[in-house]
Amino acid sequence: MSDIIQLLPDSVANQIAAGEVVQRPASAVKELIENAIDAGADKIQLIVKDAGKSLIQVIDNGCGMSGTDARMSFERHATSKIKKAEDLFAIRTMGFRGEAMASIAAIAQVELKTRRHEDELGTQIFIEASEVLKQEACAANAGTSISVKNLFYNIPARRNFLKSNPVEMRHIIDEFQRVSLAHPEVFFTLHHDGQEVYHLPSTTLKQRVIHLFGNNYNQRLVPVEEDTTIINLRGFVGKPEFAKRTRGEQFFFVNSRFIKDPYLNHAVLTAFEELLPDDTYPLYVLFIDIDPSKIDINVHPTKTEIKYQDEKAIYAIIRSAVKRSLGRYNITPSLDFDQENSIEHLITPTPFDQIVAPVIQFNPDFNPFTDKKTDREIPFLRDSGGGSRSNPIPKNWDTLYEISKRDTTTQQEIHVEETLAVNEQEIAKSTDRQFFQIHNRFIMSQIKSGFMLISQQAAHERILYERFLQQLQNHSGVSQQSLFPQSLTLNSADFELLRELMPDIRALGFDLREFGKNTVVVEGIPADLNNVGEHELLERLLEGFKNNLAILKLDKRDNLARSLARNAAIKAGTKLSSEEMNLLTDQLFACQMPNLALNGKPVISTFTLNELLERFEK
Repeated sequence: MSDIIQLLPDSVANQIAAGEVVQRPASAVKELIENAIDAGADKIQLIVKDAGKSLIQVIDNGCGMSGTDARMSFERHATSKIKKAEDLFAIRTMGFRGEAMASIAAIAQVELKTRRHEDELGTQIFIEASEVLKQEACAANAGTSISVKNLFYNIPARRNFLKSNPVEMRHIIDEFQRVSLAHPEVFFTLHHDGQEVYHLPSTTLKQRVIHLFGNNYNQRLVPVEEDTTIINLRGFVGKPEFAKRTRGEQFFFVNSRFIKDPYLNHAVLTAFEELLPDDTYPLYVLFIDIDPSKIDINVHPTKTEIKYQDEKAIYAIIRSAVKRSLGRYNITPSLDFDQENSIEHLITPTPFDQIVAPVIQFNPDFNPFTDKKTDREIPFLRDSGGGSRSNPIPKNWDTLYEISKRDTTTQQEIHVEETLAVNEQEIAKSTDRQFFQIHNRFIMSQIKSGFMLISQQAAHERILYERFLQQLQNHSGVSQQSLFPQSLTLNSADFELLRELMPDIRALGFDLREFGKNTVVVEGIPADLNNVGEHELLERLLEGFKNNLAILKLDKRDNLARSLARNAAIKAGTKLSSEEMNLLTDQLFACQMPNLALNGKPVISTFTLNELLERFEK
């Protein structure tokens, strides 16, 4: 039997390595920009087309390469960063493994132009699928320009798994933000399909954060600084009131290298204890400077994981430093008896000549013998046509109450049938329903066998969710035009997401148009939601969409409907009139799944008379 083990060709080995190093266009962007930084560049341009699928070009003014170095840079495990194993424990550069350029050249068509500052001519190299097609001298600017075209052209399976252009562009923006945050002293630009997305001049860290995320972040940042014998910590955290329900604005850097570390993230969240609402995440941009010999960054090819010698001490330092900064800048509640508005200042008597006599206003047309009902109406409780509903008890109440008998495959749907079928006949026979509100959270109604409780917020979320789903399917959303259109400026990642969702958002009744860089004009919102602020509604819609996408992996339209319903529904604590409770109940039982909340829990709970008697007869 002949030998069966053989050495793989370099081109195949490079394609295999590319599976870990270059997972999508954003991975190539990260590697190329980090190489430019290691080359000492202080000006870096990133140009992408078709979200990086057609072209990724990085132009820098770094040290450049000789002809020999340019050719060697595409060889596997060829690097200028280390020479021996001991160098792994003193790494200050972004790259060191020597795999990125070889992996990129194995799955794309690459053109390299480079020239050292002391040379008159540069070098141009064309590589396709690890094969050098041409190398020649050329005129070139000092520095390096690398163009990566048709990524994954020779691996169709990997290319087919790429997401849509807006999704891939958001990943590129994420990588661009991380590198530009770590190096505020470097001038960065990002162009996508001929449009400038970012123009970041050399500046301080705080100004870099503001340039990336928006001018409104100027008032949100709290500085953090701590120097110890173990680590030096600096950066910013966001004020608690500006925390978001989605992750994405949390950045940890170790020796200017972006890392992902749940343990250190927990240290920051612990420092925000009792300051943050549930399920919210604060902004932080924190830099850790540590002796390279006390960490190991050679854990994963993406170099986003690090091992520490004294992890618990670093955790305690970060937690205490963040907590002290929040207290130092009066983020935590405190009493200050030296303030001007002290108790003595408040009880200072007013001079007699400044006392103003009270003015009593009254309505001369008021008649106490008339009983005039108020016309108060919560706009959220309108029907899909935008008009108010005050119809009597539907004649088919019993059929509306039997909505759970179609599919009983899950335990929740079985609970729906058991809960609702008990009282369907007695509610159908009822001609005089009375509703009571408990703690402005629950709606209670008496039934023959006991009573039922309805969670008003969960009920309204279910109503709006099914209504919005139908509008998305039929493109039937009605828009209420604004008298004064409002402009909304988003960060680049959220703006790309909004552009991706624009057709479906318009189907819900939003009237939006793009207006310059990262800005949209809101000219109308869904008619049912005309008492909600345009800015707040749209920002919460995008935040909810990203949160659902990260946790639930929902379909795009289902995600949109769910996010908008949760943000537009009446909240617990809202006082409802009898008519509004009646209308809410009618709309709930007209839903396809009235007893299933968006979080999977029941909307309705019934309590029988026997259960009540058992409590008092024990």
